[in-house]
Amino acid sequence: QVQLVQSGGGLVQAGGSLRLSCTASGRTFSMLDMGWFHQAPGKEREFVATFRWSAGSGYVADSVKGRFTLSRDSGKNTVYLQLNSLKPEDAGVYYCAARIVGAHEYDYWGQGTQVSVSS
Repeated sequence: QVQLVQSGGGLVQAGGSLRLSCTASGRTFSMLDMGWFHQAPGKEREFVATFRWSAGSGYVADSVKGRFTLSRDSGKNTVYLQLNSLKPEDAGVYYCAARIVGAHEYDYWGQGTQVSVSS
């Protein structure tokens, strides 16, 4: 199994930046897709980005392309989501998740981290 621990949330001014981290425990990272999801207050959870360990790359949703960036530190088993040029609508809870490559659903979820953006 995979366990995910998140950090990096906080309160920032509009236009500011945060870096969210998601650290995975386990030894099957090469078979995982990592996902990032955003849930704004009162709204459904939405896809933000995904990162495939085996490829060392991923992509972000069109809605945040150009502002959010993916990276990783393999030595720390950690993936990062860099949030730049934050807007008030970016506020909410960000979740990281993991799924086995080829699976339809994300089976493992982090605890979520709160991002607040002041206007």
